[in-house]
Amino acid sequence: MTAPPARTLPDDFIYTPPLDPYLSVIYEDADLIVLDKPSGLLSVPGKDPRLSDCLEARARSRYPTASTVHRLDKDTSGVVVMALNKRAHGRIGIQFEKRQTEKFYEARVWGQMQGESGTVDLPLATDWERKPRQRVDFERGRNAVTDWQVLAREDNATRVKLMPVTGRTHQLRVHMLTLGHPIIGDAFYAEGEALLAADRLQLHAEMLGFAHPTDGRPMQFVIPCPF
Repeated sequence: MTAPPARTLPDDFIYTPPLDPYLSVIYEDADLIVLDKPSGLLSVPGKDPRLSDCLEARARSRYPTASTVHRLDKDTSGVVVMALNKRAHGRIGIQFEKRQTEKFYEARVWGQMQGESGTVDLPLATDWERKPRQRVDFERGRNAVTDWQVLAREDNATRVKLMPVTGRTHQLRVHMLTLGHPIIGDAFYAEGEALLAADRLQLHAEMLGFAHPTDGRPMQFVIPCPF
């Protein structure tokens, strides 16, 4: 199937990423930096010049050799690691490719989830008619698996720990939606009260663990959930 042409941004589009702090570095050494990405900031620049401000560009303003190893969605906050040289990039990148990293997210989803834990195993593919949205697609979708665990319950929401086994685009957002519990504040997948219940996507990459690219020592970084 041939993909439709990329959509251009409307003339009145306004991208207003947060500026304070401009760049939050929680760890650095000769090989890597670990950053606290805010919600509302792109990980990498978009094709449109109006989307040039991003975490990568900000990092390179201070660390010219910084390169993106993995990404978070624009509206997702949390831990991001960047490499400062090609060797580190390759060694950290392969850990992501081989699923050797540790990571979990925290989210608030709409409604009361049934049970205390579970696994979602549903393949995902791009919804070309509504790109960049994704959808469950049993014919063309790529394998996608998410483990989840309830952390707390609220009147109209459930706070959950999300542990992605795979790393597909919008995986956590679509998997929670398919369970009937969209992530609160999700402009792509939530509607009505679930969308309006928060002023940002309630999804945060709280922990990331990996082996240091030079000496292999285990490293783990935690940024507490801000909501």
